[in-house]
Parts: sequence; C-alpha cells; structure tokens
Amino acid sequence: MSGIYIHIPFCKQACNYCDFHFSTSMKKKEEMVLALAKEIAMRKKEFANQMVETIYFGGGTPSRLQISDLKLQMDSIYENYKVIQNPEITLEANPDDLSEEYLIELSKIGINRLSIGIQSFYEEDLKMMNRAHNSAEAKKCLEIATRYFDNISLDLIYGVPGMSNEKWQHNIETALSFGIPHISSYALTVEPKTALKKLIQTGEIAEPKDEVASEHFMILVETLENNGFIHYELSNFGKPDFFSKNNSAYWLGKKYIGIGPSAHSYDGISRSWNIANNALYLKSIQNNELPAETEKLSVEDRYNEYIMTGLRTIWGVSLDRIASEFSQNFLDYLLKQAQKFLNDDLLFIENNILKPTPKGKFLTDGIASDLFYLNLE
Repeated sequence: MSGIYIHIPFCKQACNYCDFHFSTSMKKKEEMVLALAKEIAMRKKEFANQMVETIYFGGGTPSRLQISDLKLQMDSIYENYKVIQNPEITLEANPDDLSEEYLIELSKIGINRLSIGIQSFYEEDLKMMNRAHNSAEAKKCLEIATRYFDNISLDLIYGVPGMSNEKWQHNIETALSFGIPHISSYALTVEPKTALKKLIQTGEIAEPKDEVASEHFMILVETLENNGFIHYELSNFGKPDFFSKNNSAYWLGKKYIGIGPSAHSYDGISRSWNIANNALYLKSIQNNELPAETEKLSVEDRYNEYIMTGLRTIWGVSLDRIASEFSQNFLDYLLKQAQKFLNDDLLFIENNILKPTPKGKFLTDGIASDLFYLNLE
C-alpha cells in the first residue's frame, strides 16, 4: 500500500511562523493546476505495482483551489493509478475558505477527511501568528464542517508567548466541544528566515520558552487521553479508527509519491524532492521533465529515520527489526546509546520494543538524535 501527496503552493497570506514553500500570488494558478495533474500522470510507472491507499492535499493551502481544480487532480490519479475502494482522501484547509457550499462540493468529489488549520481560538494569538481567519470563523467553520464530515482533524499550536496554562486548556476544550476525532498539535517553533524570527529579534514578540511548551504538552496529553484520544504520534492524537492513515504510512516507512513544487517522495530505498520554486517547477513539467533531485539512502540513513519515526509513535522501535534489517552491530550500538535514557526513566523496553516513557515523550527528538548512528568506521 502507498500514498500520493499533492503540494498546493498557494496561501492567502504568510503566517509568521511558517517556513513551508508557498506563494501568496495566484497568478500562475491555472498553469500550476494543469502541471500538477500532468506530473501525476508522468509518474505513474513508479506505482505500477502499488495500490494507492491515501491521497493527501497539503500545502500551502489546498482550500485556495476551486472544486474543479481539485477534481482535475483526483481524475488524474484515478486514470493513472490503482486506487483501493475506500481511500483516505484528505484536504488541508483554512477556516476562512470553508463555506457550507464548498464543504458540500468537497464531499461530492470524494474528499472524506479534513485537516483544518485552527491554531488557536483566541483573537490575539491569531493576530500574532498572522493567520487569515479570526476566532469566530474558526468556530463557525467547525460547526458547519461537522455536519458534512465525520473524519476531521484540527491543528492547534502551543507554547505561544503569553499563553497561560488556563488559556491553553480552554483552547483544547473548545476543540473537544465540537466532537472532533483527531487533533494535531505542535509547539510554536522559531524557524530561520521567518517573520516570527525577525519579530523576536526586534523585540516585538517574546521568544517562546521551552518550559512553557513542556507544560502545555503535558496538559495536552493528559486532557486528550482523558477524553478517549490515543497519543499515537508525538504531535498527533486520534480516537480509535481515526488515526491519519496518510501520516501513519509515512511513519511506518511505506512508499509515497510527492507531487508539486517542494514535495518529497520515498520508494523504500531513495528519497527525492521537487524543486521549491513555482516558476522553475512549471517550466520543467511543461518540458516533460521531472524537476527532482534524488538521494539514495545509506543503511545508516535508513536506521536513523527508523529511530526518529519509531520513537515518535506508539509503535516504537522494534529491537528485532534493528537486528534483522540492519545488523547486530546496529542493535549493540542502539542499546549502548539508549542506556542512559533507560536509567533516567526517559525510555523503556517492553516486548522487545523501545519506547519513550511519558516523561521522555516531550524530549523524543533530542533523545532520537543521541541514538543516531553517525560514523562508526
């Protein structure tokens, strides 16, 4: 089983924290829509023996596209690939784009899962992040969306400067009040070359504090688990049967094709990525050339990726798999590196699976980097 990811590189405006590839100009929208459908067709040989299980429209902001634009991509997939009977088809969307009419039309063309970028229900947070929607629109869109879709995920950001624990708790409880079955939640991160980085440097916004983010994370985990959610990946919480199949496939190392500028692909051995430039991407596709670079992953690379993704999920890192797929040498190294974290109650081993403890979860990425196999020659 495998997945197709389609990167829609358009946004209404730039969020202060975002470092993804997008453009706020829609001038080349028609050309881009045709190019995406063409790239889908050009790459069908890569999945000649694969069944497509998930289709994911990400970005950018896919809800900036018209229904006919999205349908063109879907038609291209169904014409060129073998798709399972009930694939998970997700559309990332912003609240200000989700009118009732648009939601009805989305469900008609086969979109069956929404991922809505709420981020916060507080006006001051949304302004600080430079989001295109306001608090009232966030609530209104969830009220309407839940009438037409059962499978909805929403994004929330924690660790926001000035956000008290009470405010953060209220954000989570507001999300829960709509009966949403999946929540993705991320700490506010300061990326280089973003507006947020500049605003912090000029002193207009305070720098996010790790201890605040850590407290918010613990509140998030406790509140959602008490409400029947399973914390199945570091940033993702789902009710049973509502885990993201698209994201789970990525964490479990399944194959996927990434369509569009800046999109990444993985075939089990190599990783490739398209150029992150709309004009160059369009020119390349129009010339019947794929604008991608490819990197064959070494054994060390694949081991490191498995450590990173495994520790972030409830499936953990299988010590049996490390020994069989990599070697005893890798397993010995892993156990040696993990010992201090086992001693400090940040990791534990159960049924030959290595996982973070509740205390270790927030520190997962840092722990994983200490377990990476660097150069043992």
